[in-house]
Amino acid sequence: MPVWDQQLLRAALAGGAVTSAVRIRPAVGARQAAVLVLLGPAGQDDLDVTLVERASTLRHHAGQIAFPGGARDADDPNLIVTALREAEEEIGVAPEEVEVLGELGAVHVEVSRFDVTTVVGAWAGDRTLTSRDPGEVAAVHRVPLSVLTDPATRVTAVHPRGYRGPAFVVDDLFVWGLTAHLLDAVLDLAGWQQPWDHGRRREVPQRFLVDSGRGPRTA
Repeated sequence: MPVWDQQLLRAALAGGAVTSAVRIRPAVGARQAAVLVLLGPAGQDDLDVTLVERASTLRHHAGQIAFPGGARDADDPNLIVTALREAEEEIGVAPEEVEVLGELGAVHVEVSRFDVTTVVGAWAGDRTLTSRDPGEVAAVHRVPLSVLTDPATRVTAVHPRGYRGPAFVVDDLFVWGLTAHLLDAVLDLAGWQQPWDHGRRREVPQRFLVDSGRGPRTA
């Protein structure tokens, strides 16, 4: 079992040179959004990451697996506030419950035309999380790091129109696109990444392709 020491991750995030850790297009000055990578305890000697399953009726990213998050409001003083506010609205984790470890550099998401900043935080994880807004979030999943770092979980996602990128297969969930890139970056920065077979490819299941048919997308 790896040691899930958060100090290396905290130090890497504090260093500021983390934009290149996410291997997709950097921010372009578009409208801002933020997501929260929330780390919590998952039993003895393990941590978990909270993922949400987007509602199938959404305009963008319908049915896809993502982190809690959304667009920056005009009165949000910064993007950390945005990420924490969205997490409270979507899954009921209050801002004061989260210890912010740092941020990843912003990246551009073409399909939704947002520049997205990733906030990484830790919390006590002492209760079951459920959706507070079924119109946004269909389900909440807490996935152990021991599962996410298992080489058997890792594949290269193949989009019907040519996209290739990291992915995670967790039971019937297929995590790809921006979320998978961000997870991959966090695992790298924390020193938790395990070698995996990049040649093992899996087509993105139709369930997770609801709004991505217009061309290759990373999110």
